[in-house]
Amino acid sequence: MGLITGILTFPLAPVRGTAWVIDQVVLAAERELYDPEPVRGQLAALERELLSGSIDEEEFDRREDELLDRLEECESYQKRLENNS
Repeated sequence: MGLITGILTFPLAPVRGTAWVIDQVVLAAERELYDPEPVRGQLAALERELLSGSIDEEEFDRREDELLDRLEECESYQKRLENNS
């Protein structure tokens, strides 16, 4: 960026800074939302519930399907990130 360009675009610096901060917040939120580790932990807890008798097979199957779908969504997001890097 040249001196003239820097001077002419200086009034836009707060806007660029704000946009960068918003991008960083969105990226952090997406990383947290699509982190597969909590889902794996929930799957393990679900299995413990089944083994302890807290839930029956039908409830286990229903909740396991939901968690596996969520895990697949998380892993798909992670792959998209890797491919875009």
